[in-house]
Parts: sequence; structure tokens; C-alpha cells
Amino acid sequence: MAKNEWFTFPASGDDGRTIIVTGRIDVEKYRSRERNNIRVEVTLPYTPAGEYGFPSDDDAELLEKITDAFEEALKGKNTALLTGIYTGAGERNWVFYTFSTEVFGTFLNRVLAPFPQLPLSIYAENDPEWAEYDEMKSICASAVEAGLTDTIDD
Repeated sequence: MAKNEWFTFPASGDDGRTIIVTGRIDVEKYRSRERNNIRVEVTLPYTPAGEYGFPSDDDAELLEKITDAFEEALKGKNTALLTGIYTGAGERNWVFYTFSTEVFGTFLNRVLAPFPQLPLSIYAENDPEWAEYDEMKSICASAVEAGLTDTIDD
């Protein structure tokens, strides 16, 4: 399997609006290291452009620049692994797994330094079973069954 492979599918948010879920496929090497058991979620709200809750073109461009900055900063590093991206209902949520919240905080500050101050919320918890990641893949499997996306490899 090639590195940096992703799947994308639509899901429904709590309010019924569509959330676009993008998940990383190639996680096993990182996941197999027991120390990488802390999940960190970084959430950035935006003003939805329309009834569906998706970002405006300008906000979408900023969100992609931030995502690209995360991916570029993590290339070849074991600081963290970006495993999921949820976009819709007025927010973008990046999900990472890491071994240290202190190291992750330093990474986050360094990566986001070039951007304007952002109204982020950051949540972290121990997730040694990678429950959030497994739930995301389960939701994707349901989307595949419904014909909303292509199949993914386990």
C-alpha cells in the first residue's frame, strides 16, 4: 500500500447536515506503536456559506492551506499522524494520534505560526484502542454499503 492514501465519504452530522469525512488508510505502522495512543482533535469553526454548512471559497482555501501545512510538517516525522478530517456544519475538525501532548502542542504552534490567530478548540484524550479511527472506518463501511463511496482496504 502506498503512503498517504485517503478515503472520502459523506456522513450526516447531529443536525442532519452533510459532513465530508476524509480518513487516512495507511495507519498500521504508526498505530502498532503502543505509545501513539493519544488522540488530539483540533477544531476550527467557520461561517457556513449556505444552508449545507460548508465553507465559503475563502474559508475552504484557508482550511486547505492549514491541512497542507500539517501534512508537510509531519512528512517523515513521528510527532503525530493526521488520521481524519471532518468538514461541514460550520467547522473543520482535524484528528491526530500522537505520543505526547507537549510535543504535539509545540508542533501545532510551529505549524500555525504563519497563519492569522485562529479560534481553535483543542481536545485530547487517551485512545489506546484508536476507537475514533475505528468508528470513522465503520461509518465509511456503512457509506460503501449505501453506495455513497468506493470501497477501502483494511
